[in-house]
Amino acid sequence: MLRNQLFKPIEDLKGERFKLKVKSRNWKVKETSFLIVFFCLCSLFFVLSFKSVETYKIAKLKYNGGGDWYANRTALPNLIDFCNQNLGTRIAKEETVVEVGSADLFNYPFVYLTGHGNVVFSDQEAKNLRQYLIGGGFLHIDDNYGLDKFIRPQMKKVFPELDFIELSPQHAIFNQKFKFPAGLPKIHEHDGKRPQAFALTYKGKVVCFYTFECDLGNGWEDFGTYPEDTPQSREKALKMGANLLQFALTQ
Repeated sequence: MLRNQLFKPIEDLKGERFKLKVKSRNWKVKETSFLIVFFCLCSLFFVLSFKSVETYKIAKLKYNGGGDWYANRTALPNLIDFCNQNLGTRIAKEETVVEVGSADLFNYPFVYLTGHGNVVFSDQEAKNLRQYLIGGGFLHIDDNYGLDKFIRPQMKKVFPELDFIELSPQHAIFNQKFKFPAGLPKIHEHDGKRPQAFALTYKGKVVCFYTFECDLGNGWEDFGTYPEDTPQSREKALKMGANLLQFALTQ
């Protein structure tokens, strides 16, 4: 009994130490679990935030000569919104305007040129545009009816060695996410001519896509901008525009 009485405090002490160790381990487990949950939440927040970050911008090309480079005011923002929703792109929602001869041109992987009238590129502008295009940029020229006779000579300044070649319906640009087995769709009618898609190809890469007798950009504008608008024609225009952007950014 005496031995039991003598050793009882020691055994109690051991028990208390064991309890402390268990509590310490439990706290470490809880701390570790908390840190895991915390880092998971932080990672999730980072991923969701990253997905919402705009990764690049596209621009409308401002040129000299008196033509209405500013036409189709709502076209690009609507196309951007459609692409962000349907292609998963993260393009800045508002278009930017950039001049042909500006060094800022190289900040945009895709630029859009439209209008009805005269276009003039200076030698410096033609050189700048050429450097931009052979360096990885992409130009979409959209004839808003009346542009053809002005834009062709100016693009000859940019690429004197190249000619616009019509693309067949089998070209990859018509077979991206959305399929156009007949090729470029007709969006607005002017004089009964068929729509045509032309390209300038430099060393195997399409650097300029030219839509003629189509008015593709008109179909991107706010619905109801033109009396002949229909939901079907607008949908075709936006899908073709999405194909164009997908092709330009991934070719």
